[in-house]
Amino acid sequence: MTHAPGKRLAVVALFVLVVGVLAGGIWRYGYVQALDQLEKQARSDLALAADRFTGQLRRYQELAVLMAEHPALAALRPGADNRAARALLQQAADKTGAMGLLYADPAGQVLARSGDSPDRLTGARYFERALQGALGQSYGHYGNSGQRAYIYAAPAFGPAEGEVRGVLVVLVDIAELEWDWIGGQPAVFFTDVLGRVFVSNRSELMFWRTGAGGAGLLPGGQVRAPAFEAERIAGHELWRMDWGVYLPSQALHLAQDLPVIGMTGHALLDVAQAQWVAGLQASVFAVICLAFGGLLFQAAERRRILARANERLEQRVAERTAELSGANQALRREVSERLEAEAALRQAQSDLVQAGKLSALGQISAGISHELNQPLMAIRQFAENGATFLGKGKADMAGRNLSRISDLAARMARIISNLRAFARHESEPVARVDLVTVINQALELAETRLERDGIGVEWTPPAGAVMVQAGEVRLGQVLLNLITNAADAMAESAEKRILITVEPGDPVVAVEVSDTGPGIDEPEKIFDPFYSTKEVGGSEGMGLGLSISYGLVQSFGGDIRGRNAAQGGAVFRVELERWPETGEEAA
Repeated sequence: MTHAPGKRLAVVALFVLVVGVLAGGIWRYGYVQALDQLEKQARSDLALAADRFTGQLRRYQELAVLMAEHPALAALRPGADNRAARALLQQAADKTGAMGLLYADPAGQVLARSGDSPDRLTGARYFERALQGALGQSYGHYGNSGQRAYIYAAPAFGPAEGEVRGVLVVLVDIAELEWDWIGGQPAVFFTDVLGRVFVSNRSELMFWRTGAGGAGLLPGGQVRAPAFEAERIAGHELWRMDWGVYLPSQALHLAQDLPVIGMTGHALLDVAQAQWVAGLQASVFAVICLAFGGLLFQAAERRRILARANERLEQRVAERTAELSGANQALRREVSERLEAEAALRQAQSDLVQAGKLSALGQISAGISHELNQPLMAIRQFAENGATFLGKGKADMAGRNLSRISDLAARMARIISNLRAFARHESEPVARVDLVTVINQALELAETRLERDGIGVEWTPPAGAVMVQAGEVRLGQVLLNLITNAADAMAESAEKRILITVEPGDPVVAVEVSDTGPGIDEPEKIFDPFYSTKEVGGSEGMGLGLSISYGLVQSFGGDIRGRNAAQGGAVFRVELERWPETGEEAA
């Protein structure tokens, strides 16, 4: 056990070492892949720079070839007036931006010139090349100030076949060509046959020479060579250098021969991005491996700790078995008692709902008795009158009395039907219920009470049925409870009026019951059980009606809220889900 920490430390060190080696390999692989992509970009950039440079020179090449045969130049003779030719050359130089133009005879005598041009032509390779009937070209330092220039010499042919009667020389100022792309990316330079930098978009490299083996650059004169180191990685040539802030400290070097202009193009692309990408890949790999290793180490440590804890727990399991068995039995008894309590609670809730119905029926029983007694007395009177009319032979009068008896009997049947439906103990799930019909039934049950107390009802049913998801009996109990509560609240009010409105929205249908009573003292407590504003111990109830109504509305997915109206009185709003109508129901 004493050697366990040392072994764990050795395993961790070995794992970190392996991760470091693998991360280094990934860095190397990612770096080479990034260099491959960077080399493709370098070739593209170098080709673009070379095409741009040669394209700019091509304009002057075409100028030399096309202008060599101009009639004004062909007419030139030694000692003759050359003002027209000089004006032509000057105009061409001004329009093209050429450094200088001149026209010479085969002996090398300059017949006309404009701008800064050489004085001697004999012995110059480009001039000799033009005398042979081909296009001569060269580059170097020319003019009075020794400017860098590129030269094109085009022959002008005489009447005899192959005879050269003159040569037109065009000098191009290299500095003018560099002006548009100096400082651009990447760093590009062109070297001559001697390895000297002749053209570049980095002025600090001008006239440097390539080092031994073509690697690196050395400044001219006695200037001390700056730090430089070259290496090859997977076929890529990398330069490490300290050549100024405008050149990368480490770059990928790429060279391309340009035989068309007699130079070699070079490009230097910063490899910092490639190193960053490779470093990111290696870092992500290392972080993932170290995180995974850390999780494994943590899991192993946790497993070791758990194993030690398990040994201690196993010793205590036997001691706790008896206690757990007793607790398990007690828990089973508690679960059984809870189940019995829940069943008793559900039964009590059901009985409470039914009690609420019976209580409501008890409150309206006197009115119902009056409603039934009045039609019975009327039926008796109409029956006696009908018998009298029949004895007198007035059959039509007797028939009208019998019709009235039939209407009164239908009214009594409707009242009894509503009472039986309201008293029924409903336990069915929600169904398709017509809200308008339920409201009408509730108003019929409360009609006697409302007439007795002088309460007016404003109720305008919608044009058609409004189908909702509810239980017909439970919804009727809720609405009857709201109507009777409103009647109770307006017992001391001067104006007694109940307003019932239906908002047939989709997917929610709302019905509001408003009164002109004193309103609600504490709207937030109105649905609490046993909360009531009536006299304690009175016959009006115990404050369970609205609590029961709240539970009934919730049972079929609805909502009920109470508030005070702005003009006075209480407003109860019941929201129910509309029954989804199918095509057949809509028809």
